[in-house]
Formats: sequence, C-alpha cells, structure tokens
Amino acid sequence: MKYLVYGIPNCDVTKKALKWLDAHKVPYDFFNYKTDDISTAKLEEWCRQKSWEVFLNKRGTTFKSLHPAVQQNATNEKAAIEIMAARSSTIKRPVIELNGKIVAVGFDEKKYEIIFL
Repeated sequence: MKYLVYGIPNCDVTKKALKWLDAHKVPYDFFNYKTDDISTAKLEEWCRQKSWEVFLNKRGTTFKSLHPAVQQNATNEKAAIEIMAARSSTIKRPVIELNGKIVAVGFDEKKYEIIFL
C-alpha cells in the first residue's frame, strides 16, 4: 500500500507532512506541482470527491496576488479548477491519495495518526 502525496517540496506544510510520513515509515511517492503539471482531469476528479473549496487556497499568497477580478470570479468549481490548473501554488497542500481516493488534504497530526497508523 503506497500513498501518492501531491505538493510543493519547499512548502512548510508539505515539509511537515512528509517528515511525519517518513518518521512513521508510511510509504509514498511524491508528485511535485512545480515540476509536474497537475491535469485539469485530476482536479475535476478531486472535486468529485470533495468540494472545490477544500482545494482552492484563498488564504495563500499566490491567490492573494491574483488580479482582483480573478479572485472575485472564484465562486464555482469551473473557475476554481481553471485557477488551480494555471497556478498550482493555489492548491492546498499536501493532497494525499491512496488508489485514487483522497485520504487527506493539508497536515493535521491527529488526523494523520487516525488515517495512517
């Protein structure tokens, strides 16, 4: 059983998650948003599993640096997917899958203990 972790290696939250997974010997592969483009199809798949609001990080600096009109348009799944596909740094991190199913978004040590141990 190997997980797939989506994130950015220099992101502090992703670093914490990977450190925790390593410390608990949880096997995973890493998908780097910065070097590997996330497909629109993958984002749509995620949004079928959880609401688009879970994935679009409106509190991050990348989203805040977008043109105000783009920010204001982020009110539905289609617009959110377009933003995330064009600017992967707007996706909350990390997203962790097992066999194509999302098991975690972000890092929460207590939740990780329930999910992975």
